[in-house]
Amino acid sequence: MKIAFIGLGDIGGLMASHLARDPFDLVVWNRTASKAEEFARTHKASVARTPADAVRDASVVITCLPSSVEVEAVLHGENGMLGSLRKGAVLVDCTSGDPPTSRSIAAELGGRGVDFIDAPVSGGTTAAKSGTLTVMWGGELAVFERVRPVIEAFGKKIVHAGEVGAGDAIKAVNNALLAVHILSAAEGLAVLVKEGVDPKVALDVINASSGRSNSSENLIPQRVITRAFPRTFRLALLEKDIGIAAVMADDLQVRTPLISLTAERFHEARELLGEEADHVEAVKMVERENGVEIK
Repeated sequence: MKIAFIGLGDIGGLMASHLARDPFDLVVWNRTASKAEEFARTHKASVARTPADAVRDASVVITCLPSSVEVEAVLHGENGMLGSLRKGAVLVDCTSGDPPTSRSIAAELGGRGVDFIDAPVSGGTTAAKSGTLTVMWGGELAVFERVRPVIEAFGKKIVHAGEVGAGDAIKAVNNALLAVHILSAAEGLAVLVKEGVDPKVALDVINASSGRSNSSENLIPQRVITRAFPRTFRLALLEKDIGIAAVMADDLQVRTPLISLTAERFHEARELLGEEADHVEAVKMVERENGVEIK
């Protein structure tokens, strides 16, 4: 099975590594060519010069890009994939994209005899490295069955979310909740630090009580209390995902003031901390505003 993998970022490169082996024949392309060349030096894969070259003979194409904007660009831009996708191929978009664009792409490709599923992933670099990502996908079951061995190479929990766009929708809401949890935990701990409570003691109680979350159980103890702040998922990308959730809510006329406020706050954090900041570094904004350090 010839596979084209487009986008070798922090997650994409690790996902592609699970496909650089038999029975797959892997070709990769990345906007930064040196990253693709480095990947091919250490894995069983060939490098394509352009997206069009990458997909020309592929039966499965995987895109893992920052947003739907970049997916559209590699489809329709100079040397884009669209004219080279072969009839009968499947495009699996693992980008955390937006549902309307995924539906538009699916319709366009369908008219050319190419199938599409949106299949964003969750689990971060740790799960990507171990091949145990959660994959939430939208599309037709018959199409999924054709690409099941590919997705199972990097995914452990694989969930059919519904029609095309449903995977993107769940991913956006999941990440919006992640953002809410990071900020709410940071704000609560900032109050407690000001009150003179040791945040480690506070977390010990919270994590045995009803206020616990992944943020309080894992992210804050491992990254904030230690001041480690490893860069595993850019704050800018989480801001993008919250924005997708907020726009979905507006389009569907669902009132979500908490998600909307969190989207605004993450925009503030991005402006304060820069494009390369990790998502958990949003805590630093809360610390600065309140003159405290959670450690």
